[in-house]
Amino acid sequence: MLCIAGTNTDIGKTVAAAAIVAAARAAGRRVVYVKPAQTGLQPGEHGSDADEIRRLAGEVETHEFVRLPDPLAPAAAARVAGVGIPTVAGHAASLAELARRDDVDLVVAEGAGGLLVQLDTEGGTQADLARALLDDGIDCGFVVIADPVLGTLNLCALTQEALDHRGLPCDGYVFGTWPTDGEVPLVLEQNVLDLPRVTGRSLLGRIPSGAGRLDTATFTASAPTWLTLPGTKASSGTGA
Repeated sequence: MLCIAGTNTDIGKTVAAAAIVAAARAAGRRVVYVKPAQTGLQPGEHGSDADEIRRLAGEVETHEFVRLPDPLAPAAAARVAGVGIPTVAGHAASLAELARRDDVDLVVAEGAGGLLVQLDTEGGTQADLARALLDDGIDCGFVVIADPVLGTLNLCALTQEALDHRGLPCDGYVFGTWPTDGEVPLVLEQNVLDLPRVTGRSLLGRIPSGAGRLDTATFTASAPTWLTLPGTKASSGTGA
């Protein structure tokens, strides 16, 4: 299982998750995508992260465990709505059931924002969710999506420190948006060089800016060239 976390909001996390799904499917893996907690949408409203995954990566099986109307962290959105939501333990049990299916090779679970965003009203986070899965014998690791701009090294280092402190595996980092027109700013070039040193993990890839506007066929054909899946031999992973 791959747990997708971001270092911040609005950094291309869902598009990067779609690229991971598409690349895994291109490699012959049977993939299921899960969004444990979707916020900012009413029941039945279109535009969820799962909808975006299917639009970009094709007809992949998707699951959404809970939906809340306000665009807040799940715990806060549940409080505002005055409703109960599943606990992290409940999310972990549902994910483990999917991961153990004979017809599934990979579950891609996209969290709500960063590693320590609260997923339930008891204070459980995506880090706690991963720990529960590992304790249940599910093989899972994080892929962290980051913004390549100035300041990202600090955010990535903080995220990695939190992962290391909890003994949670991290397979690497992906830059969620990478310029494709004109000269690449110096800071972005240097962040590519420095991120592995700062985090101790590989930069798995760079998703081109505007990738989320591509049609399904172009997106799925291109995704394997943008990143290297954990556990596979390196590809270009440049997004350029």
